[in-house]
Amino acid sequence: MWTSGRMSNAKSWLGLGMSLYFWGLMDLTTTVLSGTPTPPGKLEALLSDKPQSHSRTKRSWVWNQFFVLEEYTGTDPLYVGKLHSDMDRGDGSIKYILSGEGAGIVFTIDDTTGDIHAIQRLDREERAQYTLRAQALDRRTGRPMEPESEFIIKIQDINDNEPKFLDGPYVATVPEMSPVGTSVIQVTATDADDPTYGNSARVVYSILQGQPYFSVDSKTGVIRTALMNMDREAKEYYEVIIQAKDMGGQLGGLAGTTTVNITLSDVNDNPPRFPQKHYQMSVLESAPVSSTVGRVFAKDLDEGINAEMKYTIVDGDGADAFDINTDPNFQVGIITVKKPLSFESKKSYTLKVEGANPHLEMRFLNLGPFQDTTTVHISVEDVDEPPIFEPGFYFVEVPEDVAIGTTIQIISAKDPDVTNNSIRYSIDRSSDPGRFFYVDITTGALMTARPLDREEFSWHNITVLAMEMNNPSQVGSVSVTIKVLDVNDNAPEFPRFYEAFVCENAKAGQLIQTVSAVDLDDPHSGQHFYYSLAPEAANNPNFTIRDNQDSVRKQYAAKCCNFLKDDFGHQFMEPIL
Repeated sequence: MWTSGRMSNAKSWLGLGMSLYFWGLMDLTTTVLSGTPTPPGKLEALLSDKPQSHSRTKRSWVWNQFFVLEEYTGTDPLYVGKLHSDMDRGDGSIKYILSGEGAGIVFTIDDTTGDIHAIQRLDREERAQYTLRAQALDRRTGRPMEPESEFIIKIQDINDNEPKFLDGPYVATVPEMSPVGTSVIQVTATDADDPTYGNSARVVYSILQGQPYFSVDSKTGVIRTALMNMDREAKEYYEVIIQAKDMGGQLGGLAGTTTVNITLSDVNDNPPRFPQKHYQMSVLESAPVSSTVGRVFAKDLDEGINAEMKYTIVDGDGADAFDINTDPNFQVGIITVKKPLSFESKKSYTLKVEGANPHLEMRFLNLGPFQDTTTVHISVEDVDEPPIFEPGFYFVEVPEDVAIGTTIQIISAKDPDVTNNSIRYSIDRSSDPGRFFYVDITTGALMTARPLDREEFSWHNITVLAMEMNNPSQVGSVSVTIKVLDVNDNAPEFPRFYEAFVCENAKAGQLIQTVSAVDLDDPHSGQHFYYSLAPEAANNPNFTIRDNQDSVRKQYAAKCCNFLKDDFGHQFMEPIL
């Protein structure tokens, strides 16, 4: 039967298998698992069949489980162990054969003695164990002396790998003013060594840089705040270096480091404050509504939503004349004109402006108040304005027979400025191309310059100009509408020539012609005409005229028929109905 080393008595391996295996493993682990690397010589002695000096009873080493330290750097092949058959008499008649994983490449066996050696440097992190098969043959006949059996060579770990932070460097954020012990981030280091063997892979974390602001849990790698009232406005960025050391942090352990870049995020812990308690601004009285007067700014050391500002006018005599809006990009208050200004009416205003944070954090209210006020003085500057007419529109009615040079209206304008410059009047000639009117240059008296004729122009729309004498560029204007009133200055007229024919036997009172007249005048009571025969026909006894009292049609009597002509010039009679 197969044995490895000495059998304490003649029992077969199958009969002693499990009990001997555990005793043998205990012999090995008491040395190897102690955490102290076993020298190759001692391991060779431990795994060989040579007697060892122990006070307790010696036990045989179990052949089907071998251990060998990784990373052996000696010049000679590393002794692994020995295979031995009870049938081997030591005369060289037994030949040992090794096959399986790494046989002949990584491991060799002395076919006479059964000694196994490793001929390559072994790395447990690349391969933790090898499974091989052993056989004993009769060297002379080649006949198997024992059944082929399988055994394992395990690579025993040494501490040859430092801990590594595979996810580093790290980036983390924690709110400023966080309580001590607030978790920031957890870092993790991995060690390729065997975690089941000794302390080679037992990692302990420590902080090399970043104190006293942060700390790290030695077991979990959780980084926490270690200093109270950490203020972003004082220091925003921190570079923390964390070390992971194996062997439980003991002397001689291997170490790896990583960098953790920590940023303090902002909280609303700073109230806004106006750097100026008084602002002095000015605005032209001619500034249009919604135009900008100036800007105020309440400084807030916070950022983002925590620095947002809302500005309002809370007091002052200018609240109805000015408005304030918040610029969302720069968080400034923009003061604008709310209604038209007049230097002559009011020369200055005072505003009390408040800037406040709309987004508050309850736990920092004790650091407030989170609003501040400032005073804004606004001076209204005088502008040289054009003359203003009072009223702003004129309507004049004038008879058409008014005499030339008659004053029909006094036009009045004044300089709204404090200087109250003298005014000169004139008519915009493009509005009075016929030059029917004239205005006195100093008094503003509007007069007729030509006869008016309602039947020609019944309405006139002219523009009167007022110019400052000392500044001709300042010109005001006003519209004057003139209605020309009718007078009876036109005689009635017959719109056409009348030609009538009468039969010689016409009866007295027979209607022979109806006539009508027109008048260019337009009296208020309407037209009323009176008809009669002209003086030269008044004494004619054959004809009379009758007034119908309808102001238009009149009839001639003593007529029996009309004489008309056709298209060919032939005369014919048309009966009068």
